[in-house]
Amino acid sequence: MAGPAARMMAGGGPDQRTMDFKGSGKRLLAQFKPERVTLWVLLLCLVVSVGLSVAGPKILGRATDLVFAGIVGRDMPSGATKEQVLQEMRERGDDGVADMLRGTDFTPGRGIDFAAVGDVLLLALGTFLAAGLLMAVATRLVNRAVNRTVYRLREDVQTKLSRLPLSYFDKRQRGEVLSRATNDIDNIGQTLQQSMGQLINSLLTIVGVLAMMFYVSWILALVSLVTVPLSFVVATRVGKRSQPQFVQQWRTTGTLNAHIEEMYTGHTLVKVFGRQEESAEQFAQQNEALYEAGFKAQFNSGIMQPLMMFVSNLNYVLVAVVGGLRVASGSLSIGDVQAFIQYSRQFSMPLTQVASMANLVQSGVASAERIFELLDAEEQGPDPVPAEKPAELVGRVELERVSFRYDPDKPLIEDLSLKVEPGHTVAIVGPTGAGKTTLVNLLMRFYEVSGGRITLDGVDIARMSRDELRAGIGMVLQDTWLFGGTIAENIAYGAAREVTRGEIEEAARAAHADRFIRTLPDGYDTVIDDEGSGVSAGEKQLITIARAFLSDPVILVLDEATSSVDTRTEVLIQKAMAKLAAGRTSFVIAHRLSTIRDADTILVMENGSIVEQGTHHDLLAAGGAYARLYRAQFAQAAAEVD
Repeated sequence: MAGPAARMMAGGGPDQRTMDFKGSGKRLLAQFKPERVTLWVLLLCLVVSVGLSVAGPKILGRATDLVFAGIVGRDMPSGATKEQVLQEMRERGDDGVADMLRGTDFTPGRGIDFAAVGDVLLLALGTFLAAGLLMAVATRLVNRAVNRTVYRLREDVQTKLSRLPLSYFDKRQRGEVLSRATNDIDNIGQTLQQSMGQLINSLLTIVGVLAMMFYVSWILALVSLVTVPLSFVVATRVGKRSQPQFVQQWRTTGTLNAHIEEMYTGHTLVKVFGRQEESAEQFAQQNEALYEAGFKAQFNSGIMQPLMMFVSNLNYVLVAVVGGLRVASGSLSIGDVQAFIQYSRQFSMPLTQVASMANLVQSGVASAERIFELLDAEEQGPDPVPAEKPAELVGRVELERVSFRYDPDKPLIEDLSLKVEPGHTVAIVGPTGAGKTTLVNLLMRFYEVSGGRITLDGVDIARMSRDELRAGIGMVLQDTWLFGGTIAENIAYGAAREVTRGEIEEAARAAHADRFIRTLPDGYDTVIDDEGSGVSAGEKQLITIARAFLSDPVILVLDEATSSVDTRTEVLIQKAMAKLAAGRTSFVIAHRLSTIRDADTILVMENGSIVEQGTHHDLLAAGGAYARLYRAQFAQAAAEVD
């Protein structure tokens, strides 16, 4: 398999495109617009917190200067001035020591002023405490903004899924779509939680520390900035290498989830046909692909932190050497150098933190792009405004020269016309691929016609709202669908209003489901899961038929609805259908011709066209396509009876 089909089976779908890190990142940040007030308060808290944190080393440097000045001054003769002491040192030839002490504010004969040191330390403690409290407030605000944003994003995805046409899901694996709606959104939330506040704090710290560094010593500040271009080159190179791997990692995650979901759903068939080894091999291949993509992504982004640490240590050595020379020359005090070394660490640390979060950010943006691909998918056409609706819904359906094609180059239905009167039962038969189910999908507006129109009681269904159209149609498919809950809740799902237990039981009796439901341990209150565990395939079908009966539709659509029930139940359902179809227009798609003998009209479809129509007896007498289908099904049984 190659080309677009192979890519689609791999779970990516036709909307794969190259990772746009900048565009997707900006769009992700734009999701925070409703949180503007929270973000401004967050920014204020971070600015004040960072400002206090940046002031801390300078305050501690003052304490160091006080201690050092006391140690130097206590061993000198009292009564002399600082200038006199330094002059005596130069006269003795100690010019180097005199230059170093020139930047120290000591008083000869006076020791350490512990009261002043205590005041400075208390000020430093208060500064760091206030900075920590404001950082805690900022963290809470980050959590609030992120959780609300992810909440809205999840709502947007859910709303989008409800607006996507059936064709979108037909072209994608269910597990891959689920992976976007669950794994990718969770990954975005975790990324924002762990990186958003830290990134803002790191950027503010870089600005604040840089300002203080220039305030303390512009020469040392310039020395510290020597390594910034190197840090930028490292971050850029590593980021470009790792980003495609993160994109591949999350695409492969979707593919693997799709495979697991399919194999779990069909685990019985996998065992029946002995495909366990093949399934395990496919899992191993996809798991290996995920491992490779994840390893490369984490490895490439993981090497950024040690590289940034190396650059940080290089910066530390440069600052220590130049700072030592400045102290020796008396241009800086020891406290200022101590503060500057702390600033150097504070300057390098946010750069390292930003680099270490690169893998998180890249992974989150990769997931964001997958979500935006989903949100940008083409939606089904909007309902007309204002929408039309029939004056009275009686169930008259007419198809006027209807054409339809899934592929623009491959026509499926061409120039199909049909008129169905209210209360009539129309059976549609024909070989697989003739367009029987497609006809029903067009009636339900799961797909839009390519040409012609379909009317309901004289109103073009394209001019009606989909909800208004589908509210009058009850549908039972060959593939049953139940959700986790009680049997009564599953039957009541078909009603758009609150229904009583009596109405639920009446619908079940009409579908001949009441008998087997009452044999279950808790009757109608028996809880079943979404797989319908505890009930057979035929019993699940009866529940779905009861659900359709409870909706009391004007039009009833049964697409192979009796394919999973036994012959006796099938006969009972036919009788119930005859009673409940009174006053309703019914469309019955069937391969088993015994289920549609009493239909008012039988349509025989081949290659998207109606080749015959009439009653059961008329079509048999005509000896055409229907007669051939009938003989193919019942010739052997008739021979055995004879």
